[in-house]
Amino acid sequence: MEPQTSHLKEARYELVEIPEPMGPVRVTVDRRKVLDYAYSEDDFGSWYFEDSPFGGPVGHPLVLANDLLFLFYENYDGNTAQGLHTHEHLTFHAPVRVGETVTVEGGYTEKYERRGQGYVVLEAEARGDDGRLLVRHVGREIMRTVAGEVTGHHRTAGDARPRRVLGTVDPAVPVLDRARLDAAARAALPARTTVFTQDQMSVFSWAGQGYANVHTDVGKARSSGLDRTIVQAQQQTGFIIANLVDVFGTSFFTSGELDLRFVSPAFVGDELTTGGAVVGASGDRLDLEVWVDKADGTRTALGWASARVEDAQDRPVRLI
Repeated sequence: MEPQTSHLKEARYELVEIPEPMGPVRVTVDRRKVLDYAYSEDDFGSWYFEDSPFGGPVGHPLVLANDLLFLFYENYDGNTAQGLHTHEHLTFHAPVRVGETVTVEGGYTEKYERRGQGYVVLEAEARGDDGRLLVRHVGREIMRTVAGEVTGHHRTAGDARPRRVLGTVDPAVPVLDRARLDAAARAALPARTTVFTQDQMSVFSWAGQGYANVHTDVGKARSSGLDRTIVQAQQQTGFIIANLVDVFGTSFFTSGELDLRFVSPAFVGDELTTGGAVVGASGDRLDLEVWVDKADGTRTALGWASARVEDAQDRPVRLI
């Protein structure tokens, strides 16, 4: 089904207003939405389809990934978007119950030019049907660009950063499979490997809702100077989060934080591995570095994650 676009603006930097509110949008997180997300991320954990420690099934922490990120589709024609996601900051506050209708609201809060590109900042949050905060998102992207001229050129280089990802692990200490405050510095996280297919990418990036972009349409990718479609940055984010749920368990749904930068493209068919390393403890929270690497060693995403450390040892069981 083609989206109705006659009342929407073309997705151009020049047309962005600051501030520019968007929403509210009502979204029902039903079993179909959870199943689509599970398929697109290959994350068929038991908590999402059966009972969970929260009482009944819940959505994946990032099941509202594109409801937050694509909130600008409320004001702009998504089929004219040629953006490039460069930075993602997420905080998780409560799980969403399967069957619950949530409200997503936000808007553009900043725009600026750097190195000849126009950047925009979109802030959004999702709240449950009882008003409780579920997740907050701050995304930064190049509003309109030719992807082939930008990808792989380290467009986040030079951005102000309060800390640096070392990206190394200590092979002399055990892999950390469960979060502990006394975990050794530079202990490696478990590694998780996947290859995203075009079908998975199309489901994740809303091709079924009528949107054609560099993630879903090879023609769009080629017109942007690419020979293949690009894995959406937010899809890589969900891949990382699946690993973090295995490390933290329930606490990631209620206290998780993730701060990522996307530094090189991942393409359809690329073998991707997510991993990370322990930085140290801050009070009752464990701080980590996280990243995604291609099979040739190219790092596509990197950043930091943290959550409270709790005693509960339950984790989702992989159903498939």
